[in-house]
Amino acid sequence: MKNSLIFICFLVLYSTSVFAGGPWPQKKGKGYFKLSEWWIVFDEHYTSSGFKDPNVTTGIFNTTFYGEYGFTDRFTGIINAPIFSRTYNNNIISSTNGDVVAPGEAFNGVGDFDLGLKYGLTKPGAKIPISASLTLGLPTGKTGEGSLGNLQTGDGEFNQLLQIDAGRGFQLNDKTSAYVSAYIGINNRSNGFSTEFRYGIEGGVGLANSKVWVTGRLTASESFKNGDTAATSITTSIFANNSEFLSLGAEVSYYITKKFGVSASIAGAVKGEIIAAAPSYSIGVFLDLSK
Repeated sequence: MKNSLIFICFLVLYSTSVFAGGPWPQKKGKGYFKLSEWWIVFDEHYTSSGFKDPNVTTGIFNTTFYGEYGFTDRFTGIINAPIFSRTYNNNIISSTNGDVVAPGEAFNGVGDFDLGLKYGLTKPGAKIPISASLTLGLPTGKTGEGSLGNLQTGDGEFNQLLQIDAGRGFQLNDKTSAYVSAYIGINNRSNGFSTEFRYGIEGGVGLANSKVWVTGRLTASESFKNGDTAATSITTSIFANNSEFLSLGAEVSYYITKKFGVSASIAGAVKGEIIAAAPSYSIGVFLDLSK
C-alpha cells in the first residue's frame, strides 16, 4: 500500500519536469522529438509530515517518447507517452527473524499518457513570450497489480493541467546563448485526488554556438488537500492524495549534428510529503527539427 502511494507521486514529479518546456511554441511544421529512459530506485521516502521513513527497495523504469509539433506558429501539440514502464520491489524481510514476509515482484506495462496543446498568447518573436497550455493526463496505465495489489504503471485517474509560461531568450556573447522561463499551473485530478498548484523556473545556457546546453530546473507542487482521504475501491492509488514536493534538477544536452543529439539529467525532491527521498535519472536521444 505504501509503495503504491509513493509510486503515484513519482509520476507527478516526472510529468512536471517534462512539461516545464517554456513559452515557445513550435513553428508551423517544425517539431522536437525525444526517446528517453527515466528511472528511480529508492529505499526511503518523505512521509505526510515531511520526515524520512525507510521502505522496501523499489524501482521504477520508464521508456518514454516525448514530442512537440507545430500545427501553426502559435498552436503546438505535445505528447508524453511512457510506452514501456516497469516497476518492482524487493523481498519484504521480517525485522525480527529475517524471514521473507512477501517475495519481491515486478510488473511491466504502459504508463499514463499525457496529451497537451500549447498556444502562444503573444505573437511569434515577442521580446517576452507568454503561452498557455492544457495537458490531459490519460489513465492508460495499470493499478493494483501484483499479489499485494501494490504494483502499478499509472494512477487510475484523468487529470487536466492548465498552465501559463513566460520567458525570455538572449545572447551572452557571440557564441553563448541563454534563456530563462517560469510557469504556474493548476492540476485538477479526478477520482478523489486533490487539486494541485504547480510552479517552476528554469534557465539554460547554450555553449559553443549552442552545441551544448546546460539547464537547471526548480519544480514544485502544492496540494489543495481537498481530495478523499480514504480508499473508495480495491486499488491503493487513492492514498496518493495530498502529495507535495520541491524538486531541483539539471540536464545537459549535446548536439552531435545540427538536429540530432543526446541528453542526460538528474532531479530529486529536496523536501516533500509522500514522495521518494532519492534522485531520479534520465538519458535520451532527441531530434530537433525546430531550426
